[in-house]
Amino acid sequence: MSDDGHEQNGHEQNGHENVPSRQRRRFPGISSRAYEHPADRSALVALRKLSGFDTVFKALSGLLPERSLRLLFLSDSVRVSDQQFAYLNDMLRDACYILDLEKVPPMYVSQDPKPNAMCIGLDEPIIVVTTGLVDLLDEEEMRAVVGHEVGHALSGHAVYRTILLFLTSLAIRVAWIPLGNLAIMAIVTALREWFRKSELSADRAGLLVGQDLRASMRGLMKLAGGHHLHEMNVDAFLKQAEEYEAGGDLRDSVLKILNVLPRSHPFTTVRAAELKKWAESRDYQRIMDGHYPRRTEDKDTSVTDSFRESAASYASNVKSSKDPLMKLVSDIAGGAGDLGGRVRRGFGGFTTTTTRDDQPPTDTDTPPRNDN
Repeated sequence: MSDDGHEQNGHEQNGHENVPSRQRRRFPGISSRAYEHPADRSALVALRKLSGFDTVFKALSGLLPERSLRLLFLSDSVRVSDQQFAYLNDMLRDACYILDLEKVPPMYVSQDPKPNAMCIGLDEPIIVVTTGLVDLLDEEEMRAVVGHEVGHALSGHAVYRTILLFLTSLAIRVAWIPLGNLAIMAIVTALREWFRKSELSADRAGLLVGQDLRASMRGLMKLAGGHHLHEMNVDAFLKQAEEYEAGGDLRDSVLKILNVLPRSHPFTTVRAAELKKWAESRDYQRIMDGHYPRRTEDKDTSVTDSFRESAASYASNVKSSKDPLMKLVSDIAGGAGDLGGRVRRGFGGFTTTTTRDDQPPTDTDTPPRNDN
């Protein structure tokens, strides 16, 4: 890495593609608010504004075995450095430089064939990537992932992610206790919903670091379909996201919700579509032009304004969504009539018997009375 923090030479190491050097924009003092998804941002601002929340949260977090976690990675994983996985170390330092994260978090490579990466830790973030991910991605794709995890660190996501991992494990252990598991799973469900939004934020951070949308898209496609990149196509992959959003009836909308509830990450095609939409937005271009909120302004952030932005974003998403359930919600909000008919049509063949919307049910529609 050069003195200004930008890589000057491509290299080929451990089978990774040699990538020509190029300059990347840096964002001095950038606030995580610049790239955070509106729902993620409003939740975090609200939490940070609550008086004493961090103190209480960390007191409760003291029950978690963070020291044990750090020792585990130190003893049974490979710590990234100038001597080990040096190209990952260069990426990590470069990502921290671009996003102006003063303290470079420790990073480990863990033996696991499943492609994954995470940023965890209560006092200080730790970044962990699996060998499955290292083997799967080329250098520019991996750069976006490292930027993604550094984005988590800058946003302060690590502590909540650690809590989520702990509670998920705890829920499994106490599943036999009546009602105990229900209370824990309620918290886990809420945390997962927030974390899915935080993943969309971190994808944006990865793009700001890599500054290569094609590489970010390739990485997401590989997470979905493996290393057979020559058999995949970005446009066709994004078409899947459109089909997923618009396809089916209200039953499919309900199934989508049920399918995503146990997941910590959004579906890969959805992530790709969301990232592409943001990359084409005016917000992204303004950041690239150097116009973005600074950390020095974070203390002046209004919770009300943040929630208003989040609500406006959701309203816009609902209005433009092609999902049958979201269309129904939009119609109801717009005062559309014939709700019963719309619901019946939305569920398609869910019921075998239907009546005309403008006629009352006949006697044959009423089940016989049983006086016994």
